Amino acid sequence: MTDIRDTVRDRYASAARAAAGGAQEGCCRGDAAFVELNRDAEGRPVFGKELYGEDIDEEGTTEAIEASLGCGVPTAVADLHPGEVVLDLGSGAGGDVLISARRVTPGGRAIGLDMTTEMLDLARRNAAAAGVDNVEFLQGYLEEVPLPDDSVDVVISNCVINLAADKSVVLAEAARVLRPGGRFAVSDVVADEDMDEATRADMAQWTGCIAGALTQAQFRAALLDAGFTDIEITPTHRVHSHASSALIRARLPLT
Repeated sequence: MTDIRDTVRDRYASAARAAAGGAQEGCCRGDAAFVELNRDAEGRPVFGKELYGEDIDEEGTTEAIEASLGCGVPTAVADLHPGEVVLDLGSGAGGDVLISARRVTPGGRAIGLDMTTEMLDLARRNAAAAGVDNVEFLQGYLEEVPLPDDSVDVVISNCVINLAADKSVVLAEAARVLRPGGRFAVSDVVADEDMDEATRADMAQWTGCIAGALTQAQFRAALLDAGFTDIEITPTHRVHSHASSALIRARLPLT
């Protein structure tokens, strides 16, 4: 687990430094399946800011979204309401946190969790620039969320759970911090059932959001084991010859 964490941290620290300097690195940089960063062979966006469409300026989060390395838009399906508390696992530059924070006002707040100091610094700068003050950014691991039990209403994440060494622990932590009836709404990569072992063994592909991905069946089983119900896994677009992005939704029972 330590080796994977260190490799992922180094990769995303580099991405944060690039974003702070006005550049953007692709999530799957170096993957020969893509003709340019964040696009498939047909030129369609598969990662990053373009997945958010043209309405991001309305949220006042343009700078944060510019640095997105995500594979979807979890806030589009999280069904957020005023007064709710939202936790973003692996919050990166803070784009989804800022969108969530605006949608849960008045009375709500959004929390971003990331292990990378450079990303947290970038996210805090983006929040200040956007004038959003009902946010908090915490440093920590997805496997050890530094929040008490039953403390949030919604858990979101954007292409980060696949990077964790032990997804079952991450999902158990998400269930722990959610209140009864709480919602889980993430974008993540799901692997094809026939993903080859060479791809799974490639650490560069792991930090590029591919090698560590669960299959749909594995993700569903892990969510069930963590106590979630009403599970929906909806593939949205191909991100690799062996994987797709998907919107994954579930909830905890009320009791």
